[in-house]
Parts: sequence; structure tokens; C-alpha cells
Amino acid sequence: MTALIEIRDVSHTFDTDGGPLHVLDHLNIAIEEGGFTAVVGPSGCGKSTLTRLVSGLMKPDKGEVWLHGEQVRGPRSTVGMAFQNPVLLEWRTILDNVILPLEIVPNKLSKAQRAERARFLLDLVGLAGFEDKKPSELSGGMRQRASLCRALVHKPDVLILDEPFGALDAFTREDLWHTMHKVKAEEPFTGLLITHDLRESIFLADQIVVMSGRPAHAQYVMDVPYNGPRALDDLYTPASAERLNILRHQIQVAQGRAPAEAEAAQ
Repeated sequence: MTALIEIRDVSHTFDTDGGPLHVLDHLNIAIEEGGFTAVVGPSGCGKSTLTRLVSGLMKPDKGEVWLHGEQVRGPRSTVGMAFQNPVLLEWRTILDNVILPLEIVPNKLSKAQRAERARFLLDLVGLAGFEDKKPSELSGGMRQRASLCRALVHKPDVLILDEPFGALDAFTREDLWHTMHKVKAEEPFTGLLITHDLRESIFLADQIVVMSGRPAHAQYVMDVPYNGPRALDDLYTPASAERLNILRHQIQVAQGRAPAEAEAAQ
């Protein structure tokens, strides 16, 4: 496979009232086409800044971000995004919320085709029958499913997920992990996930990047072999337990609470 997303020697600094805030330092990450990369690390290490750079909402001070072999210089219609807060429009139905990107991104779909596309995705994530409901009538997990549909409705090549399941209870979060595997099988995309949940990163991703320091760099990269849809029981195998321990150690290294001597994942 070839790298669809390339973060090449990226550094970034914010101007603040207290002076320059260096966030990223010579960051290099490559994400293969069709791959799913999770980025983990302590709060404040630049994970969300990374998503804004990849999506084209910000430009790096130094270095380059490449997508599809082209340098990213602004927002791209080939990128979909979902966040911890679903940010659904309360005055629109769930169906109309999902359709919204198709009203903005240029496309040749008729009104009926847009609705058909949205209904297909809602059915895929288990929201068939809720199309005419308003966001206030849905649970947090259901709203996040609708947000995921909205991010995918225009068939983006890249899906950026910035802690989309962080505010949900454990049962709903695990259910949505399964949904993500189902969606990716039906609607292929290249994924970039920001998360604080190490189990989530192991369950969903085939590559995990641990970011460390301020300014942050890619401290450690772990490959997670993908052999088909995963089950929660897979998180309790010896291999997953070893990966979890290595990631925990790397987070402790990033926080300055452990020496940097982690072994490579097997």
C-alpha cells in the first residue's frame, strides 16, 4: 500500500498572550491508504492540532502535510470529521442533519438521492426509523451515530475522528467500536483517530502513534495486525495485553514518569 496521508517534518507554534507556544516539533507520520491510525498521548500534546492540520483548517509553520500526493493548503472536500460533541442542529431532523454536507459540498445528487444516501447510512449504524426525530429526542450514543453518518455522507476518502466516543458510557462506547468496524467494511476510508482510550486504539486501529513532549513528536509507533473484524474478547488475549502494557509504559514515558525503554510490540 501507499501512504495516503503524510505528515512531513511538521512543526507548529501558537502565538499566545504569554508568548510563543510550541506545540509540534518535526512530526512525521505516514498513514497508508485504507489504513486506520490512532494517535494517543497526554493531554496538551498537540493531538487535536494535528487533526486541524490534516483537514486543512490550519497550515503548519514548518513542514508539509500531503494528501493523495498533493500538499494540503486548505480544507478538502475529501475529508470528513466527527468530534466528541456531535454538534447536530437542533431545528433539523436527524435525516436533514446527515444530509447537510451534501448541501455544501459540490455534488450531482438529486434531493431524492441525497435522502437515499443518508437513509442508507442511518440504517447501517442502527438508526433506521429515527430519521424524522430531532437531536433532543435521541440519546448521546444515537446522536454520535448520526454525527458519524453526517461525516461519511459525501463519501470522503479520509475520516478524522477527534475523541468521538470520549463522553459516552463504556457500554455505548464499546457498541460504537463494533459499529465503526461495520461501517469501514461497507464504506471504506482512511482513518485518523484521536483518543485517550488505549483499548479503543487497539480495537480500532492498525497503527498506533504515541505523541510525547511539548513541543510534541511521534515518540513511538506500534503496528497492530488486522486479521478481519475484531471482537471484544480479542482485547483480553496475551498479545493485546502486551500491547496495552507497552502503550501504558510509553504514556508514562511521555509524562516523565518512567524511563524510555519499552520493548517493541510482538
